[in-house]
Amino acid sequence: MKGIVLAGGLGTRLFPLTKVTNKHLLPVYNKPMIYYPIQTLIDAGIEDILIVTGGNSAGDFLRLLGNGKEFGLSHLSFVYQEGEGGIAAALSLAERFCDNDKMVVILGDNIVEKSIKKEVEIYQKQEKGARILLKEVENPGRFGVAEIKNGKIIRIVEKPKVPPSNLAVTGIYMYDSQVFDIIRTLKPSERGELEITDVNNRYLEMGQLTYGILDGWWTDAGTFDSLLKANILVAEKEKMKK
Repeated sequence: MKGIVLAGGLGTRLFPLTKVTNKHLLPVYNKPMIYYPIQTLIDAGIEDILIVTGGNSAGDFLRLLGNGKEFGLSHLSFVYQEGEGGIAAALSLAERFCDNDKMVVILGDNIVEKSIKKEVEIYQKQEKGARILLKEVENPGRFGVAEIKNGKIIRIVEKPKVPPSNLAVTGIYMYDSQVFDIIRTLKPSERGELEITDVNNRYLEMGQLTYGILDGWWTDAGTFDSLLKANILVAEKEKMKK
């Protein structure tokens, strides 16, 4: 099982904080943001990890992370994304790294309270297809939203004005190698990007999409409000350890 952290993009919603650095290098309480998704993968038992990044600060990731020694890893892989093209476009750069293995993909600004190891183990037993993690949120219109009927996902809508539920699709995705064939068939959305929601809906059409409900709190850190929330949540978690 491979792990992929998607940490590209320009972080325009956090400008001017991102004027001279990649948003995933910004601090969240006492660590750089990128540390959290890497640790999430490691805690789930995944140690073969690829960082997908881009922009003018890509070299800073290598200086910060090295080969992953600080995380107890012997090796970290990196790949460079030119420009922006959406989450699915960034994921497509991981095809050679994955080499037909299953993968757990996490967005570099996603921070979770608890381990996802149980969900990863469930997916490892899944013969084929994909698995996504959902979480109830107060503002589902910011995210891809899943509509559930009789315990199954019937559709996923990207940033709906009228959300069909309050179940957001978190930035943690589990895919088999079919994902790269699916990405090759995608067409850019109105935003000019290859949307990960389209990937998930394609798996849904094939009857190969399962889901779990994420345990504990979850937040992204891609806006000023969510970055502040992430700092507060992580600070509270760290203080409880003492």
